[in-house]
Amino acid sequence: MLKGALLVAGTTSDAGKSVVTAGICRWLARQGVRVAPYKAQNMSLNSYVTADGAEIGRAQAMQARAAYVEPSSDMNPILLKPGSDRRSQVVVLGRPLADVDAMEYYELKDRLREIALESLTRLRGAYDVVVCEGAGSPTEINLRKGDIANMGLARAADLPVLVVGDIDRGGVFAALHGTVALLEPADQALISGFVINKFRGALELLQPGLDMIRGATGREVYGVLPWLDGLWLDVEDSLALDNRPASAGLMPYGRQTLRVAVVRVPRVSNFTDLDALASEPGVVVRFITSPAELDDADLVVLPGSRATVSDLAWLRRTGLADALLARAAANRPILGICGGYQMLSRSIHDTVESPDTPDHVPGLGLLPADVVFKPGKTLGRPEGSAYGHPVAAYEIRHGVVTVEGEAEPFLDGCRAGATWGTTWHGALENNAFRRAFLADVAGVAGRDFAPAPDVDFAAERERRLDALGDLVARHMDTGALMRLIEKGAPPDLPVLPPAGV
Repeated sequence: MLKGALLVAGTTSDAGKSVVTAGICRWLARQGVRVAPYKAQNMSLNSYVTADGAEIGRAQAMQARAAYVEPSSDMNPILLKPGSDRRSQVVVLGRPLADVDAMEYYELKDRLREIALESLTRLRGAYDVVVCEGAGSPTEINLRKGDIANMGLARAADLPVLVVGDIDRGGVFAALHGTVALLEPADQALISGFVINKFRGALELLQPGLDMIRGATGREVYGVLPWLDGLWLDVEDSLALDNRPASAGLMPYGRQTLRVAVVRVPRVSNFTDLDALASEPGVVVRFITSPAELDDADLVVLPGSRATVSDLAWLRRTGLADALLARAAANRPILGICGGYQMLSRSIHDTVESPDTPDHVPGLGLLPADVVFKPGKTLGRPEGSAYGHPVAAYEIRHGVVTVEGEAEPFLDGCRAGATWGTTWHGALENNAFRRAFLADVAGVAGRDFAPAPDVDFAAERERRLDALGDLVARHMDTGALMRLIEKGAPPDLPVLPPAGV
C-alpha cells in the first residue's frame, strides 16, 4: 500500500494549491488509499466547524470531503483570521489563542511549529498518505526564517514539494524558475517538480516551454491541468472573488431571474455561504461595493465579517448603509448572516473583535436585536427548521444576539418584514430550505422565479470534486506522482545559481 506525504506549494496565492490538493486527495481516495489533507498554517476568513467543535480553514474541510474523511483540527492546526491590516486572531487546534500583530505572532512561532509538526505526525500515523498544502508562495524570502507552512515544513518533515503555477495570470515559466532560484540549496533539494494550472489552448504550443523549463531547472512538469469552467469550490480568501463566476446557471435577465447582490465588506468572511445560491438555475449572484449596484437586486445579502464594527462604519462611509435603510423602508428583501445580521441590529457592544473602534455603536436598526461580544467564541453545528424544513448549519461567532421586540424567529435569528437575520452559516446548503426561502424572496420581490426542484448542492459539490479527481487522473503523470509520495524528492536535483540571497 502506498505510504508517504507530499507538499503542494504555489508560485502565488490563488495559483490553485487548494484545488490541486483536493484533486490529488480525491484521486488517491478512489484508488483505495487512506488519505488526509493538511495545511500547517492558513490565513483565511473562510472557516468551518468540525464535528467536535473545532474551527479550521474551510478549504481543508473541502479537501477532507474530497478524501471521503471527516475534517479534524489536525488538518489545519494553525488558522490566522485577520481583523485588520495589522492584527489577526490565532486559532490553534480549533480554538482561539490570542489576537496578535506580526511581531507578537513571530514570538509564538517556535511553539506553533511544534504544534503543527505534532499534528502532521498524528495524521501520518492515522492515514496512508497526507497531502499537505503550502501557504502563499515558498519564496516569500523575507518570511523564510521561522516559516512553518512552506519550506520550513518541508525541511522539518522531509517532504517532496510540487510547485503549482497559474498560467492564466501570465509569466508562469518565470514564476516557476524564480521559485526555485530564490531558495537556498537545501530548500531547492526538495522542490521536485511543477504543475501548470488553468491552461487554455493547444498543448503542442506549450510543449517548447515545458521542455525549456525542464532544461533550465532539471525538474519535471508533472502535469498541465486545463481550465475547467463552472468549477467553484470553497476558497480561502477574497482574492478569488475577483475571478468568481456570477452564477452557475445563468438565464436571461427577466421576471424569471432572481438577482442577488452580496455586499463585499472589507473583512468579509465565510462568503462561501452564497455558493449554494449561485448553484440555482436562474439565480444571479454578484458581489458589490457601491449603492448603485443594489438598485436592481431582488435580494441583498450582508455576509459574515471578522470586523463587524469597522465594516459597519465602512457601510456608512460608502452610502451602502443608507441604501439598505431605503430598501427596508420599501419592504425589499435583505438577509444578514452572522456579522451581517449583527450589523442589522439596533446596537453593538464590542470590546473583543474590534478593539480599535468605539466600544458601543448603533447598528442599522432594521431588526429588533442587540449584540454583545464575549471573549469566548461560540463554535457549533446547530440544527433547526424553517419554512417547515430541517436545517443543519454551523456557527462561528463572538457576538451574542438578544432579540427583544416584534419579530418572527428565523434560524436562531429573526425576521421583521422583508429583513431576515441569522447567526448560522451554511444554512443555504440545505436544499428544501433554500428553495422555500428563495420562493419567499421572489414573492416579496415580485418575480416569477421558481426554484428548480431537483438542485442538490451536496451532489453538485461532489460532482466538482470528482471533476478535480478526473483532472489529476487524466492530466498528471500519476505514476510519477505516486513514486514522489512514496520515495520522496528525487536525489541529486540540480541547484540553481543563487539569485542574490
